[in-house]
Amino acid sequence: MPRSVTVLMDPISSIKIVKDTSFAMLLEASRRGHRLFYMEQSDLALRDGAPWARLHALTVKDDPASWFTLGAGRWTDLRELDIVLMRKDPPVDAQFIYDTMVLEAAQRGGVQVINDPRALRDCNEKLFALQFPQCMAPTLVAREPAELRRFVAEHGDAVLKPLDGMGGRGIFRVQSGDKNLNSMLETLLGGDSHGQDRQFAIAQKYIPQISAGDKRILLIDGEPVPYALARIPQGDEFRGNLAAGGRGEGVPLSERDRWIAAEVGPELRRRGLRFVGLDVIGDYLTEINVTSPTCVRELDHQFGLNIAGLLFDAIEKTAA
Repeated sequence: MPRSVTVLMDPISSIKIVKDTSFAMLLEASRRGHRLFYMEQSDLALRDGAPWARLHALTVKDDPASWFTLGAGRWTDLRELDIVLMRKDPPVDAQFIYDTMVLEAAQRGGVQVINDPRALRDCNEKLFALQFPQCMAPTLVAREPAELRRFVAEHGDAVLKPLDGMGGRGIFRVQSGDKNLNSMLETLLGGDSHGQDRQFAIAQKYIPQISAGDKRILLIDGEPVPYALARIPQGDEFRGNLAAGGRGEGVPLSERDRWIAAEVGPELRRRGLRFVGLDVIGDYLTEINVTSPTCVRELDHQFGLNIAGLLFDAIEKTAA
């Protein structure tokens, strides 16, 4: 049965379709005969509490020279839609939070919103993983520089990162005694000379197995895709993120990977987090990506999969 599928994303004109997961979802929806619509953050509104958006009819094709066409914008009550894919990239800032409130009003009106708007607000991609300490390496979240310095001294080798980053931005590897540690902490924590208005930062024990890749494991309704994309650092770079130059290599899930997925999966289902990416280095969970997980196109290409097809099977089953 054809349905309306609307995507909220960053500008579609700027994506790289060979690796864009949102685009893979749109291609699959189009193949199934669904009607596609497109919106950006500026297109959302609330009218007397009702969720509205300026929607553009969208067509897509797998052509790197001309991959989309948009119709004229038309203001529409979002409660008239069937499915909304919330695919806006981080940061999860105040404007992102407001977007989820508009989409939650649409959800109350019967629209399937993927992922659940409340869960997007509640599940910070760095902090949410800490609900599963049995899966994680030693981790500290703090604003106090002395505590973060103590953590680095205790473990000898650590990674520091902000709460709201993506694509490897703002991540530092630091070893005990590094004279640049104070500068790194100033960059991450911010604030004034009196310690006011500091931001949280995360310190995690460095995991040497990063040399074999930072694995992205995709889950649909809490169940893992059987292959992960290991994002392997190149040259002198310690970050495996594809955006930081890492090389993506598909690998079967290990028993430990499946165990981690089984630990996390039930909570994802409970919260309505239907499409999620776990980041795993060695034996350890490091992040749970809920906003706009990627790596679908790479895994599809390497293993002949159709991960977006699995997602839409689940979406359509719920709709039915």
